[in-house]
Amino acid sequence: MIKTVDQYNGVADKCKDIFIKKTKDYGTAWRILRTSSLTDQIFIKANRIRTIQETGENKVGESIEDEFVGIVNYCIMSLIQLELTETEELELELDYVETLYAKHLGETRDLMLRKNHDYGEAWRDMRISSLVDLILMKVLRVKQIEDNMGETIISEGIDANYMDMLNYSMFAMILMTEEKLREG
Repeated sequence: MIKTVDQYNGVADKCKDIFIKKTKDYGTAWRILRTSSLTDQIFIKANRIRTIQETGENKVGESIEDEFVGIVNYCIMSLIQLELTETEELELELDYVETLYAKHLGETRDLMLRKNHDYGEAWRDMRISSLVDLILMKVLRVKQIEDNMGETIISEGIDANYMDMLNYSMFAMILMTEEKLREG
């Protein structure tokens, strides 16, 4: 499990670095987005990955890994949006954003560790394409919950689905890194 935590933290550092640099460039303009719009952004990224996987063509040039990083960061934005009230300022101080990012990433990593224990790191034997399909399924679940005004009868909430999508993206990036190491 130590290897997994180290790999996870390495990928998380890359995602956070990009998030912070974009925050320095753009501020927190993403705060204007409703969580439903963020969900749609996650859908677009996951759908693009699936299209590239199925067609073998990448005409935009951004890598599949870049799209997974985008999913991770959109999931963090979504979790932050769920936490903050509408009365919060749209423009947040960088230090505060970093604190919120670390909080939600930490909670999501802790969830991964608990699930990894119970599932025996089954994700390591999965295909990256299956992880993408799971992300797309979770997106559709979130959209349904959003359409139901956030209400569920028996299912986990929107936040748990964002956390799962984030973790699936992290797993995919870890697997991609391992694949590159085997090939290289």
